[in-house]
Amino acid sequence: MRGIFLDQRSLDRNDLDLSGLETVVDSWYNYEVSRDEEIGERLRDADIVVTNKVVLDKRLLASANRLKLICIAATGTNNVDLDAAREAGIAVCNVVRYATPSVVQHTFALILSLTRRLTEHQDAIRRGDWQHSEQFCLLDYPIRELNGLTLGIIGYGELGRAVARVAECFGMQVIIAQRPGSMAEQADRVALDRLLGDADIVSLHCPLAENTRHLIGKRELALMKNDALLINTARGGIVDETALAHAITTGTIGGAGVDVLAEEPPQHGSPLLEADSPRLLLTPHVAWASRAARQRLLDEVVMNIESFLQSQQRNRIV
Repeated sequence: MRGIFLDQRSLDRNDLDLSGLETVVDSWYNYEVSRDEEIGERLRDADIVVTNKVVLDKRLLASANRLKLICIAATGTNNVDLDAAREAGIAVCNVVRYATPSVVQHTFALILSLTRRLTEHQDAIRRGDWQHSEQFCLLDYPIRELNGLTLGIIGYGELGRAVARVAECFGMQVIIAQRPGSMAEQADRVALDRLLGDADIVSLHCPLAENTRHLIGKRELALMKNDALLINTARGGIVDETALAHAITTGTIGGAGVDVLAEEPPQHGSPLLEADSPRLLLTPHVAWASRAARQRLLDEVVMNIESFLQSQQRNRIV
């Protein structure tokens, strides 16, 4: 058996233990990066392939005659043509729940940074405002406590539920949005428009799909309180970036913490990259990326491979 990792560099910077991959099959090859013109050749002799973000389409899968298993080193499966894999008899596995602690902590890091006004306070110190103050502290940027605020969660799966549990520890009231596109009444959830109007902080944890693309746009942002915060650690395409940049710079909402953009990396720019406001915090899709989470991800991939070799169905999608 021959296994390959097509894009090791996308999650490992020489700080992870890869020994599990290297011992699970007879021979293993780790490629830091696989460019488009290299993928077909590398797949040709592979029985097992691990990919994080490399796209495996129908054409590539049709030519991979030895391929038996694709391990997606992520939860999302949009980089693999699942129908083509099914037709070719190639099993596909993904990994779930590996990054929950990391994403939850990053979500609250964004929330706390914005409510405690950390960027503005740091900028004030750099300007010398504190050093030249007549008082022992600066009260120029009012601080909000989370206790008593309402957190609206859109997407109540593994991550949404974990965020809700931490929010309750802060003394927050949690409300959950009805599933996008769902017409059924759910006793424990509220309509999206109502959630947007009632929440002090809105946190996104839903997948990107046709019914969630630009779920938050100009109309939805206008429904929010003018001091409300939007937190997005889910997917960039869920939010209309032009509308969000405008809402922040015009004071339609109080601010936003964003870890994801519609294009990643944003080689063609983004309205959010151009928005100049201390009330906008941007991070480069790292909410999931603690070292512990990345190691759990690799360990789960190894267990998926071991399970496949033992004819078991662990995390099997196809």
